[in-house]
Amino acid sequence: MCGRFAMSKETDDLITEFVAEGGDFRDWRPGWNISPTDTIPVLFRSSKGDEEPVRRLEPARWSLVPSWSRELKTKFPTFNARSEGITEKAMWKTPIKSHRALVPASGYYEWRTDPDTKKKTPFYIHAAADELLLFAGVYSWWKDHSKAEDDPDSWTLTASILTSSAVDELLDIHDRNPVPLPPEWWDTWLDPTIEADQHFVDAAVDAALPVAEKLTIDEVAPIPFKGDGPELIRPVGKPSA
Repeated sequence: MCGRFAMSKETDDLITEFVAEGGDFRDWRPGWNISPTDTIPVLFRSSKGDEEPVRRLEPARWSLVPSWSRELKTKFPTFNARSEGITEKAMWKTPIKSHRALVPASGYYEWRTDPDTKKKTPFYIHAAADELLLFAGVYSWWKDHSKAEDDPDSWTLTASILTSSAVDELLDIHDRNPVPLPPEWWDTWLDPTIEADQHFVDAAVDAALPVAEKLTIDEVAPIPFKGDGPELIRPVGKPSA
């Protein structure tokens, strides 16, 4: 699973890197302790009317809420979506068809639990050269019907990160990991004209395996519930700069 992650790049850099149209990120800042329901940058392709789909980078609430929900919350956690059987599950089968997204991340955290002491040791998992990871995700727009039809704040973009069975290199820490897609899969995953079935999702998960297998795993100090800053990803034993 992926319950906390870091995103250290500014959104202007992401917009330039991915040649994307940008949403309103005035209230967003890079973070090293991003939690479910926090605002995250999400990359997707969409179109208006008969226009060609364009890449967009928009702020989204990290935890998908389906359009049919009456409230901006769900009865169970939706910040992650299991890739296995996703096309058959009520919560996910609509967005996975054509509302697929990429969630950029510098890295993510996972905790290993000692079976005897129950002590949890945090690890920061990231690309070896500190390159950006793009996790496979899905998105959904939720409308607040208590607000006026023309109120732009009545719409909230929500998103989730797909997970799969952990690669062998991560099994000692956790049995799940997010799905980090390689660059050759980015455009395919975002293509809204492709109606995804389970074979498509499984192929994406397979393509992500080489990326996940090469990730660097660093033990870090305990992660505070609300603290933030680049010091959170400093490996244990490494002196501060």
